[in-house]
Amino acid sequence: MSRDARELGSAWRRFQRHTFPAPAPDLAPFVEYYWMVSWSYSEPYRQLVVPRPNVHLTFRDGTAIVNGVVSGHRIKVLEGERNILGVAFRPGCFRPFLGAAVSTITDRSVDAGEVFGPGVPDARDVETVERFLRAHLPEPDPRAQRAADVVGKIAAEPAITRVGALASDLGTSVRQLQRLFAEYVGVGPKWVIRRYRLHDVTERLAAGVEVDWASLAAELGYADQAHFTRDFKEMFGESPTWYAARY
Repeated sequence: MSRDARELGSAWRRFQRHTFPAPAPDLAPFVEYYWMVSWSYSEPYRQLVVPRPNVHLTFRDGTAIVNGVVSGHRIKVLEGERNILGVAFRPGCFRPFLGAAVSTITDRSVDAGEVFGPGVPDARDVETVERFLRAHLPEPDPRAQRAADVVGKIAAEPAITRVGALASDLGTSVRQLQRLFAEYVGVGPKWVIRRYRLHDVTERLAAGVEVDWASLAAELGYADQAHFTRDFKEMFGESPTWYAARY
């Protein structure tokens, strides 16, 4: 099967620009990062978008959309010239803005006005976005911080590969952890663990590390390489070796 040469060997960098400004300190409890993306394609390009456990607020072409956590990979067709500004909320920390379980918007997009009310700006810069967010800051929610801390622990500790072991380490039950994640994160703890462990793999690929796939599968807690490959393809839409060619 032939591939678009623009997706191989990081060639996409010639057509796209990405920046990730950090939030101001007072907004850091809620916002993980901002993202600004621009592209220029004379011919349509099929962009693979891999999932992350973040809710996003996206400003594009005069519209503002809240995008819930997407549980699987997607393909977006990029063409022409565009600029997009987005807010990636810390996993667990959009619940106070939403006023409902974050799982209610998983795999869904809703108009930002439905969440924040009227007056959502046509934001084109971080300063405008931060003024808007400050005007809509919710009351503190200790459970949101708890959820964010658990997700942070998963991200920071590669040895975490099982929900049961995580729950035991946190002094809670698997069921309680699942309820917390449904309410505040939007996807289950098993999904989040799998996503971060597979993200560890893509980080190695991006760094140019030569990967022994069988050993890596065992390191990540998989029974065998075939199981690891199935999980990777389900999450990223491609086999590990096919995906590796992107770097």
